[in-house]
Amino acid sequence: MKTNLNRKGFCLLFSLFLLAGGGGLYASDYHSMSQVQDNVISVSGTVKDTKGEPLIGVSVLVKGTTNGTVTDLDGKFTLKVSAGDILEFSYIGYASQSVTVTNANSLNITLSEDTQALDEVVVTALGIKREEKALSYNVQQVNADKLNAVKDVNFINSMVGKVAGVQINSGASGPGSATRVVMRGMKSIEKDNGVLYVIDGVPMYNKSFGGSGGTMTKMVGSESAADINSDDIESVNMLTGPSAAALYGSDAANGVIIINTKKGSAEKTTVTINNSTTFSTVYMMPQMQSRYGRSDGYMNWGEQLPSDYNYDPRKFFDTGSDVINSISLSTGNKKSQTYVSFATTNSKGIVPESSYNRYNFTARNTSKFANDKLILDMGGSVIIQNDHNLVAQGTYNNPIPGLYLFPRGEDFNEVRTYERWNPTGIMTQYWPYTEGVHNIQNPYWIQNRNDRDMKKRRFMANVSLKYDITPWLNVVARANIDESYYTQTSKMYATTLTTFCGKNGGYSLDDMTDRSIYGDIIANVDKKIGDFRLLANVGASIKDQIYEDSYTAGDLVVANEFYTNNLNTATSYKSSQTGWHDQTQSIFASLELGWKDMLYFTATGRNDWASQLAFSDQASFFYPSVGISAVISNMLKMPEWLDFAKVRASYSKVSTPFERYLSNPSYTYDEQMHTWNKSKTYPNTSLKPEDTKSWEVGLNVRFLNGFNLDVTYYHSNTYHQTIYVPLAAATGYEKFVAQTGNIENKGVELAFGYEHQWGDFGWSSNLTVTHNKNTIKELGHGIVDPINGDAHEVSEIEKDWLGQANVAPRVLLREGGSMSDIYYNHIIQRDANGNTYVDNDGNIKLEETKEFVKAGSLAPKANLGWSNNFTYKGVSLGVVLAARFGGLVYSATQGILDYYGTSEYSAKLREQGGVPCNFGMLPAKNYLTTIGTAQGGHAAYYMYSATNIRLQELAVSYTFPKKWFNDKLGLTIGVVGRNLAMLYCDAPFDPELSAATGSNYYQGVDYFMLPSTRNFGFNIKLQF
Repeated sequence: MKTNLNRKGFCLLFSLFLLAGGGGLYASDYHSMSQVQDNVISVSGTVKDTKGEPLIGVSVLVKGTTNGTVTDLDGKFTLKVSAGDILEFSYIGYASQSVTVTNANSLNITLSEDTQALDEVVVTALGIKREEKALSYNVQQVNADKLNAVKDVNFINSMVGKVAGVQINSGASGPGSATRVVMRGMKSIEKDNGVLYVIDGVPMYNKSFGGSGGTMTKMVGSESAADINSDDIESVNMLTGPSAAALYGSDAANGVIIINTKKGSAEKTTVTINNSTTFSTVYMMPQMQSRYGRSDGYMNWGEQLPSDYNYDPRKFFDTGSDVINSISLSTGNKKSQTYVSFATTNSKGIVPESSYNRYNFTARNTSKFANDKLILDMGGSVIIQNDHNLVAQGTYNNPIPGLYLFPRGEDFNEVRTYERWNPTGIMTQYWPYTEGVHNIQNPYWIQNRNDRDMKKRRFMANVSLKYDITPWLNVVARANIDESYYTQTSKMYATTLTTFCGKNGGYSLDDMTDRSIYGDIIANVDKKIGDFRLLANVGASIKDQIYEDSYTAGDLVVANEFYTNNLNTATSYKSSQTGWHDQTQSIFASLELGWKDMLYFTATGRNDWASQLAFSDQASFFYPSVGISAVISNMLKMPEWLDFAKVRASYSKVSTPFERYLSNPSYTYDEQMHTWNKSKTYPNTSLKPEDTKSWEVGLNVRFLNGFNLDVTYYHSNTYHQTIYVPLAAATGYEKFVAQTGNIENKGVELAFGYEHQWGDFGWSSNLTVTHNKNTIKELGHGIVDPINGDAHEVSEIEKDWLGQANVAPRVLLREGGSMSDIYYNHIIQRDANGNTYVDNDGNIKLEETKEFVKAGSLAPKANLGWSNNFTYKGVSLGVVLAARFGGLVYSATQGILDYYGTSEYSAKLREQGGVPCNFGMLPAKNYLTTIGTAQGGHAAYYMYSATNIRLQELAVSYTFPKKWFNDKLGLTIGVVGRNLAMLYCDAPFDPELSAATGSNYYQGVDYFMLPSTRNFGFNIKLQF
């Protein structure tokens, strides 16, 4: 999975040498031998790699002699030998192979890459390349082939099951949804726990519209990371630990995803055309009944319906589609290489009138000047992205409540025509039912007359200049600008519920801009001194980020005319202008000292001056890391079956500034009342950065000619957590900020792989296992009140209700627990004998517990991924299984459906005569309308195991022989599938979907969330 440094360069130079001089030498030697050999035969053949590509310049040598040749541009060779001779095939970067010649039949030789042939390198922090054997921390790499085997609109979803130490949750809002990525557990109570994205060594601001949870969610959408065209990616490196990411500074405290993009190629011109077309159908959704009719309102506890009646909510959904096309040109010579690409992504969601479209244009050039001492690398991208009517969970702008709760016995076809002509001259919503408690409207009206649109324009430009001062010293300067413009609109047509707008409709316009400017300069040293090798980097950087947001919303004066100058400014008018400006200036250094290619010591240090620290007592913060790596297989004589063994250990401290304005609280604007209000948080100037101290140890071994094992144990503690402590009302403030607490994460990352080639058949397999245990070691003790000096104890912090308060479970942070622990506070009442209490009317009821009862945790105990790839000649079969073990999820939807008698479970209970209770049967309605409510099921009865095992990916492809096209064209076609089969799942919805990827705590919840999808399609790749 690693890239061999300069492998292509070595191979090219070696091939040219052999073709230019070596071939003549072989011919001369053979000429002197041919006079004495008997039984000479002429043998020919072709040498290819495991992908079927011809290998140029492969050495073909008769063992024990100097008789030999090299393969030509088509990988072909011809050589005169004697029967019984042994031919040895060797090529730099590939495992050698021997074949005994018995006759003149043509030979077809396949050489496999030799993972031990050259020192493997990986891209680490700031784009610095390091030998894999020297690293004291864990780095995982996913190459482009594995990333694009089964494409997704958001390429991050293609990483599921392929790396250890990472939890990836797909968004549930439709195509292009933002994802949630957490590495090595949640670390911060109040701050974002998401990862940092880095493109070619430059940090990226990931603006996300993933939602924050709750039952009344605002508009949702995509994220900046999803803008990247996956066909432009060369590889992705995952830095899961703070030690690996320390040089990136505070933004990297939660781990880093490094995206390495493609460059042009030297002395070769290649045009590549890719198409990926997949279709999506509804997969996991609640099971509902259509056998019992409406009793009252949306309650479906009525009589049994005729057998010919059938209402199937699945028929509402469309077959979605993702069509991704790209074309790229890679060309150049030894002095200049250019890469240009254009890609289109057009997605149609499963919900009618929902879509996502993106257009990417990218160009990059790398050129050498001044006798190759000066290297200029510059590039740019333009991205146009639009999404339309993506669906948030909850009851706002969501067609699901009306779809699921539609009164049984009624004709849904009648409401498909969602609007009717009104004599006033406008079309009005047709929905002959009430809005209920869920703000229910006609599902088709929501998708056609409650338009939610996002238009984004993004421009990125970067330049890098490297100067080789000496063979062992160079200086690199880089600059990058990344600017995005967003326009988000909401158009509510007249007769939309007055909960959302006035009688003539409503309109909102939200214009946002974010701009990130980054620059750095780094001096790099690579010097050998006797048995020692010194690698050092010293540099400085600046990162400047600005975000601005101008928002206007209100009711329309003239119906259905959506302009800001048509808003009624007298009532229900909102306007606001917000923004922020952050800047971080840094200096940093790293040192690696290697001895005899067997022992390596590394150290890094970085100091940040962050603008968030303004008005506090601390102007900057410093954080170091140290590590050691020992290649045991180079130190000691190892058994023949053990190819490579390395142990490593590292320690790091990474700091991150507290949230902006905490040391100097600003006034807050009330957009409803149009007034400025004083902050309710008491200012604190003695705040410190949040610190994560982490250590890890690891083992990397390769053995038995194809097996490899990477295992890491890590332990981290995050201190100086931001905690809000309540203040007495008389102080004029609601709370003050304290910095205390200790969040611990410890766990194991394991990757076990195997790769081998048997002639034309090859198999590669990789198993990843992740286990993380999160523990709240301390919250707050003896916290001093800044006003009166009293001491406060914080033994519990109340976080999100996962739905309706006092119905859904709640996340509570308690010492000894975890940041994902959930609790409930209502259970069925029992009598003195422990039996279910039943009153004289035959009803049961719930009672509130004396204190919250812990149900478990939202976090998994372990995640597993198993990838397999089988090849035979031109055929390739890829299979990825993904599994999660442990953790709980909550389905408010199931509780609501049970309450209304809409679920299949409610019908089955009726058919079996009710629910066993004490010594009799309790009617189904009595039971389900007690444990369920109109706002969700009571937590104690609607939590489910999140354990699930699925067929995550399946890809079958065939690469046609190039000789069919006169070696001018490469063609690969394949069929693909994603999320094809849920092999095991206890929950009534997909536990890996997240309706609020922007929230730390609102996870594992289904509150009228979109169902998951099963995806299947085909890929086509042309290269010439």
